[in-house]
Amino acid sequence: MGRTRSEPETDAARYAYDGLDRVLHEKARLGILTSLLSNPDGLAFNDLKSLCALTDGNLSRHLRVLEEEGLLMVEKGFDGRKPKTHCRMTALGRQRFLAYLEVLERVVRDALTARRERSAVKARKGNPDGSWAPAT
Repeated sequence: MGRTRSEPETDAARYAYDGLDRVLHEKARLGILTSLLSNPDGLAFNDLKSLCALTDGNLSRHLRVLEEEGLLMVEKGFDGRKPKTHCRMTALGRQRFLAYLEVLERVVRDALTARRERSAVKARKGNPDGSWAPAT
């Protein structure tokens, strides 16, 4: 169980990042969900395929996983006689993805804090930019 906003951070399991949802934490799915978050009315299959640089089969597979999780809706229909597939993020998908992004932001903050702290230590040792310097 992850920490809630009201609980103080502790060193125990500080970097466990339980909120990094394995379903969402996949490169292609991140692209799909980010594209759909940016387009609340949804996107056509071919637009998603192009935006995420995926093949038909790869996109279909990832869409199926996300749809089974209830994170998006895939609507199939026709434009005249031409088949058309439209994808839209669900309310649950939006909520779950935004919660996931909050955890990613924490990962970035933690990494930046660690980098700043390392640079500060190196600066105190006479290496102000934190880069490598020969021993004297």
